[in-house]
This record gives sequence, C-alpha cells and structure tokens, in this order.
Amino acid sequence: MKEVILVAGFIALLILVLVIVQKIIQWRHQKIYQQAFSPQWQAIVQDNVALYRILPNKLKQRLHGHIHFFLYDKTFIGCDGLEINDLIRLTIAANACLLVLNRKKRIYPGFTSILVYPDTFLSEQRSFDGLLEHRGTSIRLGEAWHRGPVVLSWQDVLQGSRNGADGHNVVLHEFAHKLDGENQLMDGLPVLRERQHYAEWAAVLNAEYQQFLERVEKHANTVIDEYGGESAVEFFAVITEAFFEKAQQMQQNLPELYQQLKRFYELDPASWER
Repeated sequence: MKEVILVAGFIALLILVLVIVQKIIQWRHQKIYQQAFSPQWQAIVQDNVALYRILPNKLKQRLHGHIHFFLYDKTFIGCDGLEINDLIRLTIAANACLLVLNRKKRIYPGFTSILVYPDTFLSEQRSFDGLLEHRGTSIRLGEAWHRGPVVLSWQDVLQGSRNGADGHNVVLHEFAHKLDGENQLMDGLPVLRERQHYAEWAAVLNAEYQQFLERVEKHANTVIDEYGGESAVEFFAVITEAFFEKAQQMQQNLPELYQQLKRFYELDPASWER
C-alpha cells in the first residue's frame, strides 16, 4: 500500500514539474514576442521585404513578434564564405513568418537550421527506376529537407523579396514546403485547421491542378509558376507564392483556389493596399 502511495505521489510531482516547466516556457516565449522591434530592424524589413510595405499595421505588429521568436528559435549558417548579418536574418525571417501570421501554436517546429549560400548552389539528386539508382546534381535556388534544414540562395532571396508582385519568392516557396511537411510527409496536403475542410480542399486543389496542367500545355497559363507542374508538392509551394504576390490576379482568375488558401492562411492579401 505504501508503495502505491509513493508511486502515485511521484507521478503527481512529475506532472506538477512538467506543468511548471511548460508555464515557464510559455512565459519565456511571450516575453520574446513582446520585445520592442527596433527602428533599425524595421528599416531593414521596410527596405527589403516588399510584402511588408503593404501589410496592414495590425499585421505588421504581429509580424514583429513572430520575427523575434523565429530569430530566437532558428540558427542561420552561412555557406561558401557568406557572413550572416541582420539583413539576411531579418529578410528571411520576415518572409517566412508571413505564412504563419495567424498561427497560435509554435511556428515551424521540428527543425532549427537555415543554411544560406551567396548564390545558387549544387544539390545532389537521387532517383530510382525500379532497382536502378540514378545520381546527379542540379542547380538550386532553395530546398527544404523533410525533418531537416531549409537551404537558400541569398541572391535569390533578396531578389524575390524586393519584388513583391512577380510571384517568385524562394522563402515563401521553401517554407510552404515546411508547412506541407507537418503531417509527417510532403505530399501537397498541409495540416488544415478543421477536419471538415479536407474534402473541399481535395476537390478544389485536384481540379485546379488539372486545369493548371492543361493551361501550361496550351501555353495559356498566367498566375501560377509553371514549375508547379512538377508535382502536387511543388504546386502547393508555387500557389502559395502566387497567393501572396499575385493575390488580386488569383482572386479574380482562380477564385476557388484563392478561397482555399485564404482559409488555410487566414489572410486576405488581395485586400492589402498595393
């Protein structure tokens, strides 16, 4: 009987300790979010992140908190001699955090490292044809490893970030892959906010993907980057880029697709002043 009481007491104490630790972590995270965003940092983001300039003021304040936490949570590693500075960190963080502005849980869990190259980089590729393995390299602007780091070309990050209307933003693209991978695999289907949303998402996205492939084949595609034709995984990443950077065109020409992304991101970039 005494042993049962001791075990029960130990379990209760352990639960209490875990609750206290969780409260401390939450308090620490809240303090990070509430830090003041310096004028110097705001100037960097204002000058180099085109989407920030059209963001409503309320969302800008929320973005500042997300940036603080992102910089606290992630480690930036310069590659091929690139020296990491505030310009690099803030430009990447600001773009990445646009995707999770209305998230109430921890943003981008499961990885910590962001590798930044000065320019495009070579990536090893492996593919299989039955039992035959093919190896090669390809030139990349960025890539997101499942359960691993995000890798980015700084030149392409800056170019895409400063032009907020061309539908090309490598940070949005690669961090959309990270959202896609939160359901344990990258398949073009991210974790949706409500269970009842999945059926409508699947119906709309499947139809839109087929229509997109037909437009590409007929050379009649305009809003979405043709790279989305590679796979459903890439389609989700490029429609995310278009949702933020070609929002009004998407809303006008692809309204059902726009509504699905609007509900997923809980944002309406077509309404932002441009």
